[in-house]
Amino acid sequence: MLNATITRRLMIAALFIASLSPPVLNAEEAIEIAAVDVGVTAGNLVFLPAKAISVSMGMVSGALSFVLTGGNAGLTRQIWRDTTEGPYFITPQQARKAIGQRPELMETK
Repeated sequence: MLNATITRRLMIAALFIASLSPPVLNAEEAIEIAAVDVGVTAGNLVFLPAKAISVSMGMVSGALSFVLTGGNAGLTRQIWRDTTEGPYFITPQQARKAIGQRPELMETK
């Protein structure tokens, strides 16, 4: 009997608090934000190791090009610049830019 009373009071308090707080996000926005976060995380799981490998190979191939071309520093700098430029991880803004602007997601809710 005591547990039922406590449970009932907790439920009433939770409903009261929920009714006082304004909805910050509606369900569609929350789902969209969660989907973007999951997509960016999954993309970074693949992109970060690939970028690390690319940078490592670029550093080695740049040094090797310097030795094999007899000290051509311009070529070495170009290889290093091309392989070490960012981005180093995917951000939500980059993901949205890559898929383009979707009008149905830009509508104000």
